[in-house]
Formats: sequence, structure tokens, C-alpha cells
Amino acid sequence: NSWCRALSVALQLCLSVFVMADTVYGDVSYSFPEEMKRGSVIGNLAKDLGLDVNRLSVRKARIDTEGSRKKYCDINVNTGELTVAERIDREGLCGKKTVCVIKQELVLQNPLESQRININVQDVNDNAPVFKKDVIKLEISESADKGSRFLLEEAHDADIGTNSVQSYSISQNEHFTLSVSSKAGGRVYCELVLDKELDREREQEVTLILTAVDGGTPPRSGTVAIQVTVLDANDNAPVFTQAVYKVSLPENSPLDTVVATVSATDADYGVNGEVSYEFSHVSDNDLATFSLDPNSGQIVLIASLDYEGETIFELQIQATDGLGLVSFATVVIDISDINDNAPVILIDTLYSPVPENVPLSTEVGIINVQDRDADNNGQVHCSLQQNVPFKLVPSIKNYYSLVTTGELDRELVSDYDITITATDEGSPPLSSSKTVHLSVADVNDNPPVFEEQVYSAHVKENNKPGSSVCTVAATDPDWRQNGTVVYSLLPSDVRGAPVSSFVSIHGDTGVIHAVRSFDYEQFKSFKVLVLARDNGSPPLSSNVTVSIFISDENDNSPQILYPSPEGNSFMTEMVPKAAQSGSLVSKVIAVDSDSGQNAWLSYHIVKATDPGLFTIGEHSGEIRTQRDISESDSTKQNLIVSVKDNGQPSLSATCAVYLLISDNLAEVPELKDMSYDESSSKLTFYLIIALVSVSTFFLTFIIIILAVRFCHRRKPRLLFDGAVAIPSAYLPPNYAEVEGAGTLRSTYNYDAYLTTGSRTSDFKFVTSYNEGTLPSDLTLKKTHTSIDDLEGFTSATNGSQVWHFVLNFFSCVSDVYILSGSAILTFLGSVAVYFLTLQHS
Repeated sequence: NSWCRALSVALQLCLSVFVMADTVYGDVSYSFPEEMKRGSVIGNLAKDLGLDVNRLSVRKARIDTEGSRKKYCDINVNTGELTVAERIDREGLCGKKTVCVIKQELVLQNPLESQRININVQDVNDNAPVFKKDVIKLEISESADKGSRFLLEEAHDADIGTNSVQSYSISQNEHFTLSVSSKAGGRVYCELVLDKELDREREQEVTLILTAVDGGTPPRSGTVAIQVTVLDANDNAPVFTQAVYKVSLPENSPLDTVVATVSATDADYGVNGEVSYEFSHVSDNDLATFSLDPNSGQIVLIASLDYEGETIFELQIQATDGLGLVSFATVVIDISDINDNAPVILIDTLYSPVPENVPLSTEVGIINVQDRDADNNGQVHCSLQQNVPFKLVPSIKNYYSLVTTGELDRELVSDYDITITATDEGSPPLSSSKTVHLSVADVNDNPPVFEEQVYSAHVKENNKPGSSVCTVAATDPDWRQNGTVVYSLLPSDVRGAPVSSFVSIHGDTGVIHAVRSFDYEQFKSFKVLVLARDNGSPPLSSNVTVSIFISDENDNSPQILYPSPEGNSFMTEMVPKAAQSGSLVSKVIAVDSDSGQNAWLSYHIVKATDPGLFTIGEHSGEIRTQRDISESDSTKQNLIVSVKDNGQPSLSATCAVYLLISDNLAEVPELKDMSYDESSSKLTFYLIIALVSVSTFFLTFIIIILAVRFCHRRKPRLLFDGAVAIPSAYLPPNYAEVEGAGTLRSTYNYDAYLTTGSRTSDFKFVTSYNEGTLPSDLTLKKTHTSIDDLEGFTSATNGSQVWHFVLNFFSCVSDVYILSGSAILTFLGSVAVYFLTLQHS
């Protein structure tokens, strides 16, 4: 047997040296037995990985470990062999694991490369079975029946598989046999079977040797002594008063509450009749909830109960008498529910924001309500607070739909905080609340609204282009782009021009700017239509009328209509020597294009030949004498009149008024001297030409003159065709005459007539017309009285029929000019009159 056992060990060692390598996906695996000596060759890495043995040293080949593992292997850089670096103990590494793999890594440099090495450590039967105790003590009553079984302690073998414990054996005896069985997972256990009744009087103790043998080659074994003590017979086991104890316990029971008391009795005497209690096969949770008094059998609550966590407890109670006989009872503890859980509200779905135009009964959310209590304590009812356009509609079990009950309007209420209250039917009832925030999404349902129904703006004329006129503002209660207002001008015309050429509007601010400078005298007001549009889809709009009024500024100086400031010739008013104080001698007529106080004119004499002789009406412009005219007064009176408006600052204009104090032009020798002084040398030459022209064309027009004289007798004849109607012709069309504002009153209309000759013969006849209206052609006709006065004045001046004939000849020539329009004849007649007047002087 010794020789065979040695041969088996040798064969096992030979087999264990066999190594199998496998390379899969770059890894190399070896199978190698444990407990091999250091330096033992596991495999040739160079050969298995296809590496050049000569370059292993150059590439600094080494074995690295993963993590904190020990370095069990090493590489021989000369041969490429993988060798054992230190003792490999499979049981220390892997314990009872079926597979034990050591992971090493081969690292090469130049280039850097790594290869994983998996070493499967095979088990070697290097451990013998071991019992936990040195002696197994059993106490068996003498009354034990034949066939009674007593479970024995298992032996432990650190090896696995066939190298672990495979069988048990017992030393030979007359009372016991050994029954060996296998458990799930391959574990082997044994039971001591009573084969012959014990007799304590014959043998108080029985000693046995139990041997455990593994399946290794060679097998290893371990032994333990079994000491059986034969006891006196305990004929009665403890008996519980009830097989099942049922108890109902509220979940809110306080700690240290006595749940139940179990009781068992034993008919034996002495120690055999002493009973103790303990839990049997009870979970850790039960042990943490209840305690059992081993002497009294009283079960006490030591932890809080929760019906929602566990509704029933089943406790196995074991009663043991003094010699080890046991009996069992069950305690069933039924936990009763208490209303200690308030309902829980869960928001499963919430459609937020909700468009404000959703129809009625639209579902906007799904609510789930849970209550962990039972029966009525778990029945829940939900409700909403008042004054919200929503309600809860029951759906499937514990679910509610949140639906709309009224129309939503974001402009009135944009957000809702909906409070949901859930109440159970417990006693007393418990409730909980949850607030749901629901936003209302905007819909473009409101057009922009202007702050005012009509806007009025006042802007001064002569404004700068680009200046602000006014601001319109429209509000839209919608949100974001639906409430963003853009302003624009509606196309229209102002005096035939597009409105955009007058004003513009800022699209964002609504500020209206002037595009150009306004002139009050051109137009005084105009209207603009402003459109306010939002950016919704589709957009909504509204419009408003903006009336823009142009305010007048004093930008026009007074315009003097009479005496006319144009031309080189000057007009002279004749004042009779007999004029008394307050007599009207002339009038200055002026207008102002401005309006209001800017057109209120005042007249002032700023310079006069005789300051105390004449005065002018401040508002009428009438020039009157302040006193009676005396002989010592100068014949020629020159007045400088200033006309001022009432603007700020005031604008003014000046004119010169020439007055001649005389009843007859012949009495004024200064006119003759002035004529000679200015152009005496040129007049002679002009008169010669005039005489030659008159002589040349006299015969040509004699017939025409006779015909004109015939016509003149049938029609009123206009005297001095070159005369100018002062007031009517100077007034602009549609000009309103204002009483006392500087314009000519209708009761004082003047006609001034000037000769067409040189300045030495200028004279004028002033007549006053008191008619209320003017002719339609705006020309005042001369009366026969004026003509007769002029003819009488001429007769008195020359006193000769020759000069009367010449005057009639001039009149005829003038009539011919009126009828034929011949400019040549007008010039010749004027020269003739000038010559005759000069000769008469």
C-alpha cells in the first residue's frame, strides 16, 4: 500500500506540471497547480506570444500585477519562460471558489506593449479535513428509541471538489451506526443512528471516533471523538396550553406593551419538568420588534409598529424542558390599522401653460391621490378651493382629471395657484393639500388700444426737420409678441402731398417727428392717421387720428402797401394850407402775414420835418394834423413812419411819407429848381426828340384823334391813365380787414394819381370815397367832378386857349392809348405834357 500510494503521488505531480496555454484576443492563459516551488516554469511567454527572446532584455520585459496583488510570477528574459516567484496558495487566494485565476501583465518597452496573463491555479489536495471541536459531546436519554438520529458536526476541508470531504466513518460499537448523506451543492453530512437502546446502568458513557476522508490522491483525513452521555429518561416533553395564540394589536401601541403570554407545562419531576421559552426560526425583523421572557413566556413590544409596513406577525415559540425535550407553538399577531397617514397628492400630468382660448371641459391635468391606510381610513375625497375656473372629475381608482369650467382670460388672470385638498374618511379624518401652479398661455385676442381717442399736437412753425411733434401710445394687454405694438402712418394726402413728406413716426416708441419745417402762412393744421399693430398671428390693429396744429411765429415783418416803397419815384400828398387840427391828410396802409398778436400792427412817426405838426393813429395809420397849419410851416414835410407788429421779438418796417403844404402846384417853386438841378442837361435833348416825334406823327394820327374825341363824348373819360388805385389794388386777395388793426377802413378809401412826367411835375389829386363796397374789378372809377376840377385847375394855371388846346390834345392822346394800347403814343403824350408844363413854369 505504501508503494502504491507513493506511485500515485508521483503521477499527480507529473500531471500537475502539465501546463496548457491559450491565447485569445491577445491574452495568454495557463493552468498551474498550487504550492509549486519557486522558480518552477509555468510556460514560455516568448514562444506563446511570438516574441523575440533576444529582444526581451532590450525591451525590458517585466511582469506587473493588477491593483494591489502580489507578484506571483516572473519572466526569465534570457529564455522567455514564466516562472513561479513566490508560494501560491489557492485556498488563501480564492477560498472555496471553483475557479481561481491570478491576473498578471507582461510589459514591454520600445515600443510600449502589454499582454495580460491569466494563471488558473488548480487545487492540490494539501489540506486535510478538520473538525471545529476536539470532542463532540452528546447527551442521549436511555429512553431514546431505536433508530433515533443525532446530527453530527461537519468536518471542514479547505480544498474544493474531489479534494474536499467525501465520506465519514465511525469506529465500531454496538449501539450506533453512521448515516452519510449529501446536501445541495455537494456537501456531505452525517447522522449518528441509534441501532440499539442505551442502558445507563450498564454504560453511562459511550466514546466513538468519527473520521472524515477527502477525495484527494492520496486522500487525507481528520478525526474527532464523540462522547455520548447516557441520561436518565425524560418521559414527558413540555406541552403548550394552545397550539396557536392569536392576538390583535393596534399599530399605535406604545413600546413595552405586553402582546401575549405563552405557557407550557412538563409532567416530569425536577429538572425534567423545568420549562424555558425561546423564539425558534424567527427573522431578525421579528427579533427587533418583539422580546420573549424565557422564564415567564411573556412577549413584549420593543419597537414601533406600522400597519402599512407589515400587517401580521407569526412567531414560533419553542418550549424546552430541563433535559432538552422541546415543543412548539405559534403566536399570530394581527396588526390593526389606525388612521395615521394623511392622503398624498401626486401630480401625474399637468398641461401648463394652457392656451386662454381652450374650450370648456378641457383636461389640463391628471391627479393621483394615495392613502396607505386601509378600509375607510384609506377612502379619500378631493376638492378645490372656490373661485377658480377648474374642477376635479373622478376617473379611474384614485385618479382625478382637472378640467376647465369657465373661459380663461390671460389678460385678467395670467396664473392660477390651484389648491387641491384631499380628505380621508378616518376618525378623526386626516387631510392634506397641494398647490398646483398653472399658467395661462397668451392668444392674440386683444388689439392695441390708444390711450386717447383723439390726439392733438401743437407745433410752432419754422420748426427744425426731425423735431418731435407728439407721442402716441397704444397698449396691448397680450403677452410678448402679441402685445408688442408697432406704429405706422396710414397713407393719406395733405394738400395733395403724401403725409409721409410732412411727418414720420417711430415704429417702436410712437414718437411723431416732423419731416420738414412747417409754415403757418401756408397751412394751419392737418390730420394724420396712425396705425398701431401688434406682432401676433394674425396681427390685430387699431388707428387714431392725430390733429396737428401749426402755431404762428412772428417770422413776417409788416408789409407796407401804401405808400409803396418800390420804385425810385416818390409820391407826394398835398395838404391844403387851410387844414385845421385833426384833419386827415394821408394814411399808411400795412399788413402782416402772421396771425394773432403777431399781426397786431402799430404805427409810429420816428422822424418828421416838423415833429409837432402831424400825428399818426397808433392802430389806424391815419396821419392827421395836430394843430392848424400856419404860414411859417415848411411847404415840404417829410415823415418817416415805422410800422411794428406785436410779436416777440417785434418786427418792423419803415416808409417815407412826403407831404406838400400848398393849394396850387404853381406856388411851389422848389419843384422847378429840383428838376433843373437833377437833370437839366438831359431834358433839353429829350424835349427836342419829343417835339420832332410829335410833329412827325401828328398828321398820321389826326384822324384817330378825331374819332377818339367823338367816342369820349359818349363815355366817361378816365383822367391820367397812369394813375394807381391805392387801397383796392394793394390789398391781397381774401385779406380780412380788422378794425383798428392797421388795415384801411372801408370808409377811408383813397385814389392817388401821379403824372407820368419827370419828378419836377409830379402832382396828385386825393379824393375820398365813402362807398361801402368796391367794384368787382377792384378799380375805383373817377367821377366827372374830379375831371372838371382838373380841367378848371389847368385853365386857371395857363389862362390861354393855346394851352387849353394842348391839354385837350394830351387828353385825346391818352384816350387813344387806352383804346389802342400803343405804348409809343403814351410816351409821346407824356413828353408833350412835361414840355408844356416846363414852359408854363
